[in-house]
Amino acid sequence: MPSPRAPQNSSSSQISQTSRGASQAASPESKPVKQRDAFFDNAKYLAIVFVAMGHAWEPLTDHSRAAEALYMVVYTFHMPAFILISGYFSRSFDMRPDRLKRLVTGVAVPYVLFEVAYSLFKRWADNDPGHPISLLDPWYLTWFLVALFVWRLTTPLWKVVRWPVPLALAIAVLASVSPDIGDDLDLQRVLQFLPFFVVGLFMKPEHFQLLRRREVRVLSVPVFAIALAVAYWAGPRMNSAWFYHRDSAQELGAPWWAGVVMTLALFGCSLVVTSCFFAWVPRRKMWFTALGAGTLYGYLLHGFIAKGSRFWDWYDAAWLQTPYGEVIATVFAATLITVLCTPPVQRIFRFAMEPKMEWAFKRDATEIARERAKA
Repeated sequence: MPSPRAPQNSSSSQISQTSRGASQAASPESKPVKQRDAFFDNAKYLAIVFVAMGHAWEPLTDHSRAAEALYMVVYTFHMPAFILISGYFSRSFDMRPDRLKRLVTGVAVPYVLFEVAYSLFKRWADNDPGHPISLLDPWYLTWFLVALFVWRLTTPLWKVVRWPVPLALAIAVLASVSPDIGDDLDLQRVLQFLPFFVVGLFMKPEHFQLLRRREVRVLSVPVFAIALAVAYWAGPRMNSAWFYHRDSAQELGAPWWAGVVMTLALFGCSLVVTSCFFAWVPRRKMWFTALGAGTLYGYLLHGFIAKGSRFWDWYDAAWLQTPYGEVIATVFAATLITVLCTPPVQRIFRFAMEPKMEWAFKRDATEIARERAKA
């Protein structure tokens, strides 16, 4: 039942009508500001820190079995976690003009710029003037941008097929036994990492809520411990290149059926360990939450230091082969990636990572109509 209305004088009535009219006039132009979810920003930041630490540990794996075990465990979940989150936030992607424009400016253009920059950097830092600049053969970290572009374009397809995750997993298995795919656009990685993106597409908020349960967090501790123990045992016995998903089984010197077994086994292990990682990601706002918006900046920019450390023989120092040196390398990698995700760095490199490029696109009819209404 409506409550009795208080009497209004003419002036208050006019004021309320004016304010109501102003709010109605402003409502078509004003859009509600989307509040970022601290959980996902925290997850992206922590995942990119593990990416940087993994790159710092890679040259140490030949001398340290502990570093090799940590390296294998991190590579089990850090990129699957990133890819799963990318799929989760691609659920609404369609072929709408504004979303296609954002895909080009936020993924395709940075790929072109950083692929050229990486190639020029290798020519200079590695004294390799013959290194080619090829947009068809991604070098080092730029493969992720190619993969994200392809995955996001195929999003409408995954929404209409009957069994999307089994189909994506079947494609990954077939890629792992197909050495003829070649290196163009790093399609091996695009196809072998595809199931994680498709899983993310069909995840819902309640799935992440499930990971907040106390029993899941408690169970994740022994799971991580078991993963480390298995990695410590398997380190000298296993080719860590399986975790890169960039080669077929035959290219790794294994029989074709090993590609089927390893793809399915690593997919299952990665989902389990990634779930454990998500279980321990803080849900509240932390000091590093804001850095989650700049993880792609840190990902692409830290590659110059990661590769430069190899080109300039930083790891030849004897003290880096000691446990003390391994800790220093780990702290340095975490600190570097943190700095590269900060807002000042984002502002400096926004021209390359998020260019406007209004000159390159036709204007949307909806935008034109909105401006006419405003005028």
